[in-house]
Amino acid sequence: MEQRHLGRTGLRVSRIGLGTLTWGRDTDEHDAADLLKTFWEAGGNLVDTADVYSDGEAEYLLGRLLEGLVPRRDFVISTKAGSVPDPDRRFNGSRGHLLAALDASLTRLGTDYVDLWHIHAYDPDTPLEETLQALDLAVASGRARYAGVSNFCGWQLAKAATWQLAATGTRTRLSSTQMEYSLLQRGVEREVLPAALDLGIGLLPSSPLGRGVLTGKYRDGLPPDSRGASEHLSPFVEPYLDDTASRIVDAVATAADGLAVTPLQIALAWVRDRPGVTAPIVGTRNAQQLSAALSVEALSLPDEICRALDDVSAPVHRYPDHDWSTL
Repeated sequence: MEQRHLGRTGLRVSRIGLGTLTWGRDTDEHDAADLLKTFWEAGGNLVDTADVYSDGEAEYLLGRLLEGLVPRRDFVISTKAGSVPDPDRRFNGSRGHLLAALDASLTRLGTDYVDLWHIHAYDPDTPLEETLQALDLAVASGRARYAGVSNFCGWQLAKAATWQLAATGTRTRLSSTQMEYSLLQRGVEREVLPAALDLGIGLLPSSPLGRGVLTGKYRDGLPPDSRGASEHLSPFVEPYLDDTASRIVDAVATAADGLAVTPLQIALAWVRDRPGVTAPIVGTRNAQQLSAALSVEALSLPDEICRALDDVSAPVHRYPDHDWSTL
């Protein structure tokens, strides 16, 4: 699998990443082992997790597999901290919480360091410089090799990145940002992506298949074994089952028919090759689905297909999202 530099760093990652959101809950150890081995054999190296995925079970499971199934040295392990199961405070970006969460993640993963550590979300109740200091301490101590943020809007990302760049040599440069990005969710193109491109930050799109909807599986209803029918994930999928999404899914299916490939391949190739994207993170239920996703490696979409998909899914950009002179 082709590799790309993560932002303006020397770290190279596979241009498709493996997500572990459901590991330890909907994905058992057997299926997770098949997924990780399939990914490794295809040349993938970026594996993404978080301390809150399945209440920590995703990290435990990944750690066990790295210990006995595949070599740790062959992977770039990315995890996140900052989300908390507290209805009164969804995010905790305090230095104390973040560093304690990182130590707990390392224990679950069975490793001395993670290659990439993300702040899971912006915490309005903690000074940003305190949150960012946790990244500096994590990298300086060797517990994390690179650092990034996740779910920061445009001004938050720009503020964080420029703060880190203001004292070169003492602060850790942000290497990445992880955000939802797909043909069904192009909001990052308004301000996040332009900021990331300008600042040399690599974008790691989550839900690149529109929470599974872009595969076309929901065109004729809810399959009983799908995430849309799952107790845990149905609220996650439901917003993308409207008429607007349906028109985009139909266009993806038409493009797939014309190129004799699958809608999954069309949707994934589109987001993978967008400017500023380093590696979409795909989360599949089994190795067969993962192999289908990884088969996109050989596919590059013709320009006319890209333009047609751009047009049908184009978000509304109005002042002041972009330079007023272009509107």
